[in-house]
Amino acid sequence: MMPAGCFKEAKDMAKRRFTMLAAAALALLAAPRPAPAQQPAPSGTLRVVLVNSLASVDPVVSTAAFVRNHGFFVYDQLFGLDSQGEARPQMVERFEVTPDRMTYRFTLRDGLVFHDGQPVRAADAVASIRRWGQRDIAGRALLAATGAMEVVDDKTFTIRLARPFGLVTEALARSTASALFVMPERIANTSPTVAFTDATGSGPFIFRQQDFVAGERAVYVRNPAYRPRPEPADGLAGGKVVMLERVEWLGLSDPATAAAALQSGEIDFLETPTPDVLPTLARNRNIRTFALNPIGSVVWLRPNHAIPPFNDPRARQALLYLVNQQENLQAIGVPPSEQVPYCPAYFLCGTPLETAAGAQGLREINVARARELLQQAGYSGQRVVFLNATDSATNNAVTLTMSENMRRAGLNMEVVAMDWATLTQRRNRREPVEQGGWNLFVTIANVLDAQNPLVNLYLGAPCESAPAGWPCDAELERLRASWWEEADPAKRRGILEQVHARAYEVLPYITAGQFRILAAHRTNVEGLRPTTIPVFWGVTKR
Repeated sequence: MMPAGCFKEAKDMAKRRFTMLAAAALALLAAPRPAPAQQPAPSGTLRVVLVNSLASVDPVVSTAAFVRNHGFFVYDQLFGLDSQGEARPQMVERFEVTPDRMTYRFTLRDGLVFHDGQPVRAADAVASIRRWGQRDIAGRALLAATGAMEVVDDKTFTIRLARPFGLVTEALARSTASALFVMPERIANTSPTVAFTDATGSGPFIFRQQDFVAGERAVYVRNPAYRPRPEPADGLAGGKVVMLERVEWLGLSDPATAAAALQSGEIDFLETPTPDVLPTLARNRNIRTFALNPIGSVVWLRPNHAIPPFNDPRARQALLYLVNQQENLQAIGVPPSEQVPYCPAYFLCGTPLETAAGAQGLREINVARARELLQQAGYSGQRVVFLNATDSATNNAVTLTMSENMRRAGLNMEVVAMDWATLTQRRNRREPVEQGGWNLFVTIANVLDAQNPLVNLYLGAPCESAPAGWPCDAELERLRASWWEEADPAKRRGILEQVHARAYEVLPYITAGQFRILAAHRTNVEGLRPTTIPVFWGVTKR
């Protein structure tokens, strides 16, 4: 599972342990679980605190994790990723591909119904793909390769490619950033730049709009009309059997308050307890911890490519010498057993696509080298605005750590405190810093965000159509496209190395540390699995 080349021998012990833990979790996830033919009678209310509170409900306009988490409650997907990362039919009953792999025909399952009672049609699926494809990095690539997408009848649609695209079903299984969820055509026809507020889906839970208080409380109730697939749940695919009457997602931004609520039984599940409280939680006989995210998460440092100083690649290169990954992990408080002390891989360490091609820096702070590169870039003391989501202990810790190293190199740092929901809005501003713009922010990604050149949201460099940060590099875009167009695995691996090396020249973002934080839940809650994304089908509460 772990190719050589990412670590020196002296640091292999931590990496081997990390990989073995991930493999064990994935094996547990893949273990067969019998799925009943129909959903059992529900019981109980589950109260959860996730990494961020819900602030909006449109999973296309926003790439924030809270919208994705909401999406997996209320929507279903055409294809779902199983525990091995394979795309499996979900809403699709069957599909056929022509021998030249240029035309795909999809037939939907019987019995798919939206929460408003209307049947799910092929027209809904096509409209959802079109809206998603205008915003998401994988969706844009798929639509760019598509010659025609047509509705055949109420249950059938086709995608005819204009040029090779080897990852059609993988793109349709997009599960994070702007995940591909199927919504009614009337909603999917909303402009992809305008956020909607109607959360009607066909998924296993129904959103109670009347109970929603942004940032504080979101309530979901079991969808009695949902028909799970017959096979066992496996990763994000398979039978989504809901055994709870209700899930309440509460906004407790203070980590100590959230941990105390779990210990007292006021909540049942805490997605990301801070490392300092995990030992206390582990000693509580009524609480269990587990690896919800078996591969782990990664800190992404995103520079703004559109304005000085990081519009100059030499200034971005300087950041490589002002980031020490292990220092960041220590600042977060991640125990050694859950750290990858050094990982230069854009597609994460411990995955089949791990590589260190072109890697520089990230091991030790080198202020002299950073100063040299900043001088070459013409930096002359301009204010550098670093947005800091202080309601996330992880984001806050690494932001403060890295900003101090940047000051040592002579950058005139201004760290601006705000909550994550505000940051997700402010980062869309393109103005200079004097007019409310920004230069840097931190976000936390997981393996589903970063697993390959197609789906890695922040790796792409398509200029104005890129996510906040707006990297622009035609060569990186050409290499990424050649990767997903190539059918031969050996040739694709060679292209991957070129993509990675070019990314280290362009630096769409800086990989600032890979780690795991265990999730925690009350012992009377069963059925939670290492799905990376928190989902609550197959879960019971005694």
